[in-house]
Order: sequence, then C-alpha cells, then structure tokens
Amino acid sequence: MFDPTVYDNLKVGFENYLYDMDNLDERIQITGRKDQLEMAVMSREFTLLFCLRDRPEVTGEVVLSSSLEELAAEILETPGAHPGCRLELRFGMVVKEPEKQCPVIRRILQKSWPEQRMCQNIRYIFDEQPIMYNVTAHVYFDRSVNEDQMGDIAELCEHMANVMNQLLQLHNQ
Repeated sequence: MFDPTVYDNLKVGFENYLYDMDNLDERIQITGRKDQLEMAVMSREFTLLFCLRDRPEVTGEVVLSSSLEELAAEILETPGAHPGCRLELRFGMVVKEPEKQCPVIRRILQKSWPEQRMCQNIRYIFDEQPIMYNVTAHVYFDRSVNEDQMGDIAELCEHMANVMNQLLQLHNQ
C-alpha cells in the first residue's frame, strides 16, 4: 500500500486550501500548476500559481520541493534524520520605478515574514528602453518543513492573500 511522503501530504494540504480559496471562497484564481520530477537527481517540485480574483496584476506562488536525500531518509527511516521539504513563496508584479517600489515590496514582505531570507529579481528586455520592470520577490524558508506545519498552511495562504492585496495597492499607486 502507498504511504504518502511528507512532500505528498504538504502538497495536498496546499492544494486543498488554495483550491478552496479559488472554488469555494472565490477570493483567488489558480492560474498555473506544476508537479515536476527531476529524473537526473530524483528531486520533486510542486508549484501552484495564483492571483487575487480578477486581479492578475499581482501573482503569488507556493513552491514546495524535496530532494532525493530527504525522500530516502524518510522511506528508509534513517535514524536521526528529520525528513521534510523546502518551501518558497514568490510574488510577481510589474513596476514602473523599481528603485522606489522594490524597497516598499521588501518592507511589506519583511513585515509578514521577518525571520525569512528574501530576494528580488528584476527583469526587462535588453536593447529596449524599459518602461515597465517585472519584479519577482522570493521568500525562502531555510528550515525543513514537515507535517508538524500542516496546521500552518491555512494561515500562510491567508497571509499570502493579504500580502498580495498590499502589493496590489502599491501597484495601483
């Protein structure tokens, strides 16, 4: 019989809550989903992309990943191992003035996740005078996440929706 891994259980937890926010609450809209197995290194990555309902200007993304080492430690019940996954949150939006707006984006994220590592990437097309810049802000949970955090999924998803509302206000300024 199939015994789901930590990765599988967390993935289902995120799917259930975010799809309920989409289908039942109609607060968000799921716009993309990936569940990838990287055969070269036997790692797994699950990504769920969404925006606020009818507001595609700001996106949120939950990225859950697991390595072969983490999976093997769990399946083989390695003594002293603490199997888990890595969690990353991503937020995307287009900005006109990155030098002014990126520090505000960082403050919004730090207010919600002060202990987590963050970075922002800015993309634009080279050889064109950029008018708009695509910004992706990443929040990394550098500790292993496991089933002990299942109860935190609802709060985390709600927190993401609140942050997206704040980023939408920034976008509309």
